Amino acid sequence: MKHTLIIIRVVFFLVFVFCSYLIAYSIPEWDSLRWVAVGVGAALAALVILVDMMLKGFSLRGLSAVTFGMFLGWLAAAILAKSPLFEQGDPELLYLFRIALFLILSYVGAVLALRGKDEFNIIIPYVRFEPHHVDAPLAVLDASALIDGRIVGICESRFMGYGLVIPSFIIDELHRIADSREVQKRERGRRGLEALNKLRAMPFISIHIHESDAVKQDNIEAKLVYVAAALNARLLTTDYNLAQVAKFHNVEWLNLNTLARSLRTECVVGQHIEVDLVKEGREPDQGVGYLSDGSMVVVTDGRDYLGRQVLAEVQNILPSAGGRMIFALLVPSGQDEDPPASYQKRVKS
Repeated sequence: MKHTLIIIRVVFFLVFVFCSYLIAYSIPEWDSLRWVAVGVGAALAALVILVDMMLKGFSLRGLSAVTFGMFLGWLAAAILAKSPLFEQGDPELLYLFRIALFLILSYVGAVLALRGKDEFNIIIPYVRFEPHHVDAPLAVLDASALIDGRIVGICESRFMGYGLVIPSFIIDELHRIADSREVQKRERGRRGLEALNKLRAMPFISIHIHESDAVKQDNIEAKLVYVAAALNARLLTTDYNLAQVAKFHNVEWLNLNTLARSLRTECVVGQHIEVDLVKEGREPDQGVGYLSDGSMVVVTDGRDYLGRQVLAEVQNILPSAGGRMIFALLVPSGQDEDPPASYQKRVKS
């Protein structure tokens, strides 16, 4: 993109200078001023390119806001100019007042519109419609939700009933994390970018990259809350502290961890559960596995079944910092001709 802009600017400069020379060449009276015309053309072309470089980062959304603000200023100036305030007086003085009024109100309108362009959901609309033109609620994603990755599975299951909005500064944050020198941070950033690419590849998910430069705070959490409030959207996150900040500002939030807990399978003592054993436990005869919600299951007599799925009977459930820990006893199937010795000893006793 950068190289393309450079080529376009160079071509524009050369064409502008050449056209200035042709204009002087086509007018006989200007024949002696050809090189002056070339110099003036080069200066004008350089000025245009300089203005273009100064407007870097000025988005189409900002241009729309400025145009609308200037229109409102012009409309207000026209209404005041037709008011009784300008019916009598020196015509030249009244003319100067009208010009000053037009310039002042157009400037004020443009500045106010540019500062508040994120609130212009009607004037500068973000299209909130699905293919059948039904209003769809919006959810603003933060970096933690993308890095977590579960949002991809939720969207693939088509349970996501929100149009997803991803602020541009969140993408910049993911890039910054992905370029980190720390291996763990780098992996987290890359995982978030991969999740973003998977979401954008889903044709049935409405996803929009939101350009917002009206918020000048360095705090990303404050920016997220501001954007969500401006778009009247919910904030989708896995960060509990960010959710509390959003709640303080009366912004509704969706926490993936809360969703996972609500979908957690309820276990009771005596219930039989199936679990894949992946590692050894602390005791010699224990095997450890995990349920789909992340709950740890410690299976007595399960050490000989590592790497296999077993049936276990729940004996005790203890809360832990990560959720809950389930202690269970192995229930050998009919295909097990030789159950573990610890299980046979326990049965005999």
